[in-house]
Amino acid sequence: MNTNLPPTPTEPTSSFCPNLSVAHSPRTSRIPHPVSRILRIAVLGSGSGTNCQSIIDAIAAGSLNATLVGVITDVQDAGILARAKHHSIPARHIPVPNSKTRLDGDPEQEYIHQLADWQTDYVVLAGFMRIIKPAMLAAFPNRILNIHPSLLPAFPGIAAWKQALAYGVKVAGCTVHLVDAGTDTGPILVQRTVPVLDDDTPESLHARIQQQEHIAYPEALQRLAAARGELWAAS
Repeated sequence: MNTNLPPTPTEPTSSFCPNLSVAHSPRTSRIPHPVSRILRIAVLGSGSGTNCQSIIDAIAAGSLNATLVGVITDVQDAGILARAKHHSIPARHIPVPNSKTRLDGDPEQEYIHQLADWQTDYVVLAGFMRIIKPAMLAAFPNRILNIHPSLLPAFPGIAAWKQALAYGVKVAGCTVHLVDAGTDTGPILVQRTVPVLDDDTPESLHARIQQQEHIAYPEALQRLAAARGELWAAS
């Protein structure tokens, strides 16, 4: 067990990595659209959509200065579709029959075209269970966000909360980061921590991390939205 661990916090904490210059690279020619004053985000998801719901709620509450322009899922009966439709948000099921784990080929191009039609500024991965491939990364360079249930760079990959518990850490958490060609290696935007309790199970720790995910994603997006507002004010 690593004995050089940070002290266990009594409450969840958050950190923000302020260097967002990577998030404002020039627009790719494949996805032309004007820079809007309000951040335009689209969500890709494969599951129930709880992180998407946290974004919807933050926009409704006025704590996130953005508009959710659309939702795409690769799962026909995913709960995220129902959430989007309940809030009158455009939503599409675009199947990916050529692979169980990747988004590439013709389906990838359809995703890119739909996101372009929505004039998407940032693509938000919320439980999207597919690997993002080069064409999507090139279409939205430094404009794809993911949330991971660990304090990266620790415990990348699947079931990170199980990895953390097995390792014996005293602090776990979640990370919002930009997506690059690696596995959970992109620049970090926001992290939130939770204590690991002596009687934690994988399920209880995961549930506590998910609670912080629902705070961290809107927080990271609002940081990007605030940076967008500052650019408009300076122009």
